[in-house]
Amino acid sequence: MNKSDIDISMFQKAKVSASEKEHIAAPASTVLADAWVRLRKNKAAVVALFILMAIILLAVFAPIFSQYSFSATDYENSYGAPNAAHIFGTDQFGRDLWVRTWMGTRISLMIALVAAVLDLVVGVLYGAVSALMGGKVDVVMQRIIEILVGIPHLIIVILFLMAFPAGVGTIIAALSITGWVNMARLVRAEILKLKNQEFVLASQTLGTSKFQIILKDLIPNTVSVIVINVMFTIPNAIFTEAFLSFIGIGLAEPQASLGVLINSGYQVLRNYTHVLVFPAMVIVLIMVCFSILGDGLRDALDPQMRK
Repeated sequence: MNKSDIDISMFQKAKVSASEKEHIAAPASTVLADAWVRLRKNKAAVVALFILMAIILLAVFAPIFSQYSFSATDYENSYGAPNAAHIFGTDQFGRDLWVRTWMGTRISLMIALVAAVLDLVVGVLYGAVSALMGGKVDVVMQRIIEILVGIPHLIIVILFLMAFPAGVGTIIAALSITGWVNMARLVRAEILKLKNQEFVLASQTLGTSKFQIILKDLIPNTVSVIVINVMFTIPNAIFTEAFLSFIGIGLAEPQASLGVLINSGYQVLRNYTHVLVFPAMVIVLIMVCFSILGDGLRDALDPQMRK
């Protein structure tokens, strides 16, 4: 068919309403929604997420709905083996290990979460300010970080706990003294990549304050780095708290954290294995599940993984 053979009457103009011209057929999606879709494809990460949710629920509700108190003693039932009445058995004072294990898990998780939140707030703001301000401000702030990095974190924590009375607040403060440094360095590195991009320059041109640029432009674009780092900060804090309590400078009886329970079980490991096994299993599950979930989130939040 030649061009001369085409008749305009062969065509009919499509009628589209004004409301449909700018209509987007696909539903709007956010970065977190896309990440969740990719995370669901990682079966190991999903299983780890559900195990962590189950552990958190047990830590919150198991001591509440149990008929036993975590501090109630029964000397006639010392070192009782696991049975229908005491699922995890009892300890040297006849206290129910089911309740004490989940109460210890609650305390350990609370310490780790609060320490992680403090590391998040301080580290993100410190790294963002350092990167955005630049110049002498950045130089001074980075020298401070280098000094803190040069001192082993565990030594600072131990010295802090030796100087102040042991307690939940003391351990949180000890974990947070230098725990934010790694977050600050990661956030600074990411913001240095973003600070000269067009959307940041546009905000500066419109007169937006540096604080607003940090909150609304820079931090939201570093959410993947922040989330991944937090997922590895929490298990590290749990392990550090358990280690400190195990060596005797953290929490102590009658307080119940996973480290305290493991320390008590280690002393009678040969004769009463169950006292150590159950809290050890819980802390291993927490560490492994957070590690697997962190790897899954790293892949899910990676922009190069988007299709």
